[in-house]
Amino acid sequence: MKKVVLYDTTLRDGSQAEGVSFSLADKLRIAGRLDRLGIHYIEGGWPGSNPKDMAFFREIRKKKLSRARVVAFGSTRKSGCNAENDPNIDGLLKARTGSIAVFGKSWILHVKEVLRRLPEENLRMIFDSVAYLRSKGRELIYDAEHFFDGFKDDSEYALSTLEQAVRAGAGFLVLCDTNGGALPEEIAEITALIKNRFQIPVGIHAHNDGGLGTANSLAAVRAGAELVQGTINGYGERCGNADLCSIIPNLKLKMGVNCINLTRLKQLETVSRFVDELANLRSNTRAPFVGLSAFSHKGGIHVDAVRKNPRTYEHIDPALVGNRRRILVSELSGKSNVILKAVEFGVDLAKDTPETRRILSDLKRLGDEGYEFEGADASFQILIQKALNKHRSFFELEGFRVIVEKDKAGRSHSEATIKVKVKNTSEHTAAEGNGPVHALDNALRKALQPFYPSIGKVRLADFKVRVLDASAGTAARVRVLIESKDQEDIWGTVGVSENIIEASWQALVDSVDYKLFMDTREKPKPARSRRSSGRN
Repeated sequence: MKKVVLYDTTLRDGSQAEGVSFSLADKLRIAGRLDRLGIHYIEGGWPGSNPKDMAFFREIRKKKLSRARVVAFGSTRKSGCNAENDPNIDGLLKARTGSIAVFGKSWILHVKEVLRRLPEENLRMIFDSVAYLRSKGRELIYDAEHFFDGFKDDSEYALSTLEQAVRAGAGFLVLCDTNGGALPEEIAEITALIKNRFQIPVGIHAHNDGGLGTANSLAAVRAGAELVQGTINGYGERCGNADLCSIIPNLKLKMGVNCINLTRLKQLETVSRFVDELANLRSNTRAPFVGLSAFSHKGGIHVDAVRKNPRTYEHIDPALVGNRRRILVSELSGKSNVILKAVEFGVDLAKDTPETRRILSDLKRLGDEGYEFEGADASFQILIQKALNKHRSFFELEGFRVIVEKDKAGRSHSEATIKVKVKNTSEHTAAEGNGPVHALDNALRKALQPFYPSIGKVRLADFKVRVLDASAGTAARVRVLIESKDQEDIWGTVGVSENIIEASWQALVDSVDYKLFMDTREKPKPARSRRSSGRN
């Protein structure tokens, strides 16, 4: 079985993505997760560029990684100085990593227009840098920047840059599609040529500007590449780097390449989410393999087929990458959707029963009114409970009032007053919030907490409003999706009304009912994604 080395550059190249900034603590935590996932090389940053990256290399030495080698990244020496006197080279050595990645210019355009040096000087810069760092006992990974563009422009010069790196002692030649514009057939042809010309292992570093980062990486492996660079979730400049969350399962499951064992592969979805969380970004629900929608089924025909045999509409078992199948419900749903969705909630329904037909009828009617349950599993579960006459109301609303004020200084204030009856006791209270919905949520939970203490652990995590009929202007019906969370779970609920406060109230009530229902269930919770509301 062919073996491929996995090289992650999330902490360096990935952090250059728009909107991504990892703290030192974030970088250390991500490195630990990548190590447990089974990544072979973790590129920690550019120690010569900023104090945080140097601090990372200092702190990571105190951690015991099980298998990953940490890599310091930097450029070749500057023109006009010796490698031993170059601050960037000195920073690479001070990082005290066993492996170092150095990039150099492969494209004559960059040599002339960016470096503005003679081609021969660039060759000396590559040789001197690699040779000096090798003399210090480091493993050298040479990144040939813009190699594919350089090869297509002037193949003889591009090859000469690789020859200098090999002659100086590089252990890997990594061919970079830095602009992300190459096609798979070009990648395969050029990689095969380099593989046949040089005796050291060849790697691939692809970007996704043409939407081909994964395809180009796999094409390079087919042509002989033995190292693949990429980032978790495809973070990177512009359109991003090649996505390891797609590359790894394709290599392992589709191409039979030995890059990670199956037990570690099951961590992939959680690692993807973990990195998104630390980057403070919403996960891509449609990401292959690890996205929330990757194994989701909505159309009735699809769902019925999956119920009979999952292979009909799933290219792999989602559990192999730590993901799961999701059955979506909407006005397009058939009975199979309802049955399988009910199973997720621990409810056993037969296909041709009055209860199933009632649920399906309610679903289609509510869908026509604007309700959407794809991101509101909790509301759909309540709908099922009502159809089965098993729903329990935990409180009764006697009334609420929401006030929004704006003072002369331009500051806004929101306050909600609410009166509810719980267990034959009336509770009347008020609370403030950042806005009217937040105030109403705070007031409701404040009123209920003396009777249901677990409500104090619930907080509003997300709030979305969708105008359903823009032509109606301010009288348009709106759909509100609310995401709530406690220490263990995240759930979504939905409300629809011409009044945004009323729509929000519907979603809030479902949120509270779901939480209290789950608290009082005798059966254990069914396996559910902690992103049931479509957190993205």
